[in-house]
Amino acid sequence: MEKFTKLNTSAVPLPIENIDTDQIIPARFLKATDRKGFGDNAFRDWRFDKDGSLKPDFPLNDTKFSGPILVAGNNFGCGSSREHAAWALTGYGFKAVVSSFFADIFKGNALNNGLLPVQVSPAFLKAIFSEIENDPKTDIEIDLDSQVITILSTGKQESFDINPYKKTCLQNGYDDIDYLVNLKDTIETFEVSKNN
Repeated sequence: MEKFTKLNTSAVPLPIENIDTDQIIPARFLKATDRKGFGDNAFRDWRFDKDGSLKPDFPLNDTKFSGPILVAGNNFGCGSSREHAAWALTGYGFKAVVSSFFADIFKGNALNNGLLPVQVSPAFLKAIFSEIENDPKTDIEIDLDSQVITILSTGKQESFDINPYKKTCLQNGYDDIDYLVNLKDTIETFEVSKNN
């Protein structure tokens, strides 16, 4: 995984509540066990008409919005526990999702796949949507080290929580196995000390 320390970029707004994992990646695309191609089908039924043409009014298709941050409504990632939802979002190019609430299983899947879920207060989420509506190029800064998200145009900021272990993994680009491999010398030293 890529190391995550700080993002300073514009964002894509998706002000819809209760976005479930079937809307993020419809079930008919879950046959593959490889992550390739999932990004192409992120929000498939919302992004495309039945004839395969893009729906111009959907935010991900609107050229005025861009950036690797998705700002979504409350209760993001509810529904089934499919890890493919995180694969679809990272495959599309998102590095962080901001919402006022995340479903627990989605949150875990996101963190395991290098996607940072940033949970903010409803008031702060509303402020982000308002700023993006006023100026689609509004920059958002997400600083993982300090665990602070800032709307750069106004200076408004809020702290966010993250599991310390998952924070370390994101900062170093580790998955769970990489983390253990990184501790190889420490583990070997401990084993030697136990056997002496």
